[in-house]
Amino acid sequence: CNPLAETGRSKLQNQRAVLNQQILRAVRMRAGAENLLRATTNNKVREQVLLELSFVNSDLQILKEELEGLNISVEVYQNAEETFSIPLVPLGLKETKDVDFTLPLKDFILEHYSQDSSEYEDEIADLMDLRQACRTPSRDEAGIEMLISYFLQLGYVENRFFPPTRHTGVLFTWYDSFTGVPVCQQNLLLEKASILFNIGALYTQIGTRCNRLTQAGLENAVDAFQKAAGVLSYLKETFTHTPSYDMSPAMLNVLVKMLLAQARECLFEQTGLSGIRNEFFTLVKMTQEAGKVGEVYMLVNTAMNQEPVKENIPYSWSKLAQIKSDHYKALAHYFTATILCDHELQPGDDEDQQEKALSQLYDCVPEGMMVLAVLKDKVQRKQLGKAHLRSAVVHHEEALRVCGLCKKLRNIEVLQEVLTAAHKRSLLKYAQQETEDDFLSLIQAPDILPKTEHKIEAIAPQFSKVKVKDFFHKLGPLAVFSAKQRWTAPRTICLHHEAGELGFSLKGGSPVQVYCLDPLCSAASLGLKEGDYIVSVGGMDCKWLGVNEVLEKLKSVGKQPIELEVISCQDTAASLHSKSATYSMGMQKTYSLICLAMDEDKIDQTKKAPLKLPFLSWGTKNRQKAASTLCLPSAVAGSSQTKKKLSPFTLFNTESSLY
Repeated sequence: CNPLAETGRSKLQNQRAVLNQQILRAVRMRAGAENLLRATTNNKVREQVLLELSFVNSDLQILKEELEGLNISVEVYQNAEETFSIPLVPLGLKETKDVDFTLPLKDFILEHYSQDSSEYEDEIADLMDLRQACRTPSRDEAGIEMLISYFLQLGYVENRFFPPTRHTGVLFTWYDSFTGVPVCQQNLLLEKASILFNIGALYTQIGTRCNRLTQAGLENAVDAFQKAAGVLSYLKETFTHTPSYDMSPAMLNVLVKMLLAQARECLFEQTGLSGIRNEFFTLVKMTQEAGKVGEVYMLVNTAMNQEPVKENIPYSWSKLAQIKSDHYKALAHYFTATILCDHELQPGDDEDQQEKALSQLYDCVPEGMMVLAVLKDKVQRKQLGKAHLRSAVVHHEEALRVCGLCKKLRNIEVLQEVLTAAHKRSLLKYAQQETEDDFLSLIQAPDILPKTEHKIEAIAPQFSKVKVKDFFHKLGPLAVFSAKQRWTAPRTICLHHEAGELGFSLKGGSPVQVYCLDPLCSAASLGLKEGDYIVSVGGMDCKWLGVNEVLEKLKSVGKQPIELEVISCQDTAASLHSKSATYSMGMQKTYSLICLAMDEDKIDQTKKAPLKLPFLSWGTKNRQKAASTLCLPSAVAGSSQTKKKLSPFTLFNTESSLY
């Protein structure tokens, strides 16, 4: 989409980008002040630095609160139709800086592949244009497909241009979605993980945009949230040690729970979309479904208040999960009260079926009551029904109280309207049942057992459905022409036919290899070697040609001499672990500029502090060797295994990856 479009979503993303830059400046100032504080012994200077630090930390806290305000700006992402529903929470897209691939890739093509890099300027420009477009994707399936296309293209780019033994020189910078703190690395895996996060975030924005007043809209919303959860689950399982808190396993686990809870909420709305009939068994089903939604949101709220997620997740998200938990628990109690107050057992009703259905709502009934007796006894039905109404009112009041305490949620009008309307409905129902002797028969309503007939789970991403073509297809088959293989420069062999014979055979697929070379033939004397790859015949590129096609080209010239270009594979040295430190803007011993509060001064330098595992690690063999993100692991020769077949996903199996 147009990055300059004056839409609400574009304005929010622009505000996010500005906040990210302000946070970066504040973090740099704090880093300099902390370094000066460690270096100086002058008391006057220390006092001045401490004062400056207090101002910087206050500024960082204010900026973080502003970023939280953007994360809870849910109204912008909702459907344009006026709905009377509690808003759903989308994820904001991660912001990044521009990346120039031109010089690093052209240098690598010239050095590694010995080809004229100017012939690949269009391909490099296409790659950069695709990356730039991925910063502002449209909020639909076309935007998802574009992000997936770039993600798959990165698989080809990594195998073509990013060898495991050294860096190409491309620096990737991505900002944390919750803290706004940048992470800078020369590792392509940071790029891939961030694109995956944005795919999941875009799915959440598609889900919140769906029209929740229609059956199709709710179905699409459920599907979008399940796909978003699937993408983030895939990110969590594939990149296990991400250097950014928004992509840490703990944070992703909470986000997946929240998205699946929102999918279940939409499914509940879908169940009652056509209206809830005031019928015994229908109300039993709605009671169980509402109880299930309340339960999953309670688990989400609990997860959001656990360390280390609690410090970085928006406070308003946690409170919204608590509000929804209370709201749907209140609905469950309200539906149960309606069952008991409005549906007396009639002579033609099936007692056994009603008893069985009602008993499924409780783990245990109040002391002195039996389910069948409650169904038959009008007084007991009324007492238990009013107890459920009181519980419904209590939960509604708690939801309103929490909403009133949170400044961000207090300003969401539709949320206040939904909670207030539900509260008034329960109060009205209770007033209709109230009599003068109520204080003599107060009992505690039992908890509702949640149950559902619908299974909600994450949908794994189907990357294979998006077909992409390798931009750098001209370099040759990826299985042969990759960054892991080393080649000699192309050699020209002027081939002469000897009595109609070539003096060698050909084998393999694309490209073909020289096989059974006669050491006495003229080609061997000119420098042709056993196992050489033929990359050009008579000036025509043949990297993608098979044996039959190459033979036809050789025979087509008759007895005329023909020039072949061949390359030889060099023995690659034992590959080393990819050594990549997080670029932290001069801040030592930080977690990629993520920690917004440091307590290093609390550690007594004279004591031996236990070695702490870094937030960013390099696999199990090196995990114990790094004390900070700036500590490089020692190289372990021969530790990586050679893969015979390369694909865009080969990197997921390498132990040397940074994630």
